[in-house]
Amino acid sequence: TEVDGRWVGLGSCDMKGFFALVIDAVLPLLDQPFKQPLLILATCDEESSMSGARALAEAGRPLGRAAVIGEPTGLKPIRLHKGVMMERIEILGRSGHSSDPSLGHSALEAMHDAIGELRGLRLAWQREYRNAQFSVPQPTMNFGCIHGGDNPNRICGQCSLEFDLRPLPGMDPEVLRAAIRQKLEPLAERHKVKIDYAPLFPEVPPFEQPEDAELVRVAERLTGHRAEAVAFGTEAPYLQRLGCETLVLGPGDIACAHQPGEYLEMSRLAPTVRLLRELIEHYCLKPA
Repeated sequence: TEVDGRWVGLGSCDMKGFFALVIDAVLPLLDQPFKQPLLILATCDEESSMSGARALAEAGRPLGRAAVIGEPTGLKPIRLHKGVMMERIEILGRSGHSSDPSLGHSALEAMHDAIGELRGLRLAWQREYRNAQFSVPQPTMNFGCIHGGDNPNRICGQCSLEFDLRPLPGMDPEVLRAAIRQKLEPLAERHKVKIDYAPLFPEVPPFEQPEDAELVRVAERLTGHRAEAVAFGTEAPYLQRLGCETLVLGPGDIACAHQPGEYLEMSRLAPTVRLLRELIEHYCLKPA
């Protein structure tokens, strides 16, 4: 719906509106001889498992020289983003009457120590890793939700924690997971509980496109903005794995995504179409 100079609707900003704009950008060019092919790619499950992009990457078939992902960046080119890891720790203890602690093994107390170990790792990683190109220059770890126990007078027999870890480019998710497992193993023995640790979803790896890449230089010239970094994850690592120089560049603003009243400023429409046309002309209409 058009309201006060905005396209209002869920997905208008992130990132369904991008498809309308890229189609509009292509239409006047269809009668010109394309020297290189153009693909408009839509994938499934981008907001959760990214299974569409993962399937493409696993198929291993090259897509092209360059890829632009229309995530909301305010029409500024993005060449780096953090990874996204959503993880779960499940602790199974033994319940019992609270009047005698020897009757059970508290999953809640074990989780208290587990969170302490995670906080220690977070601090160590934030001291070791830093990238000033990000508005939050360190890796982050957010404890998002915790569930456990059912009654004050019962020893807690089960407790689960879900947390979000955002690694910087250069941090390997599997190395981070190995460090977490190393910290959790002694806790299981100390508290006589079972600890199960696993990802909720496969991770989105951190992404970095070198600053001297042709696509980065072209996008910086066309937009007048130096390529930057964002904290949210995208499908960029999977397209990059297929040999594409990859950039994240779209007309929306991430601050209004995923909420009621999501919108795309209509003042961004014409500049986006013009920019996409210029990129198409550079990569598809001119001789390679």
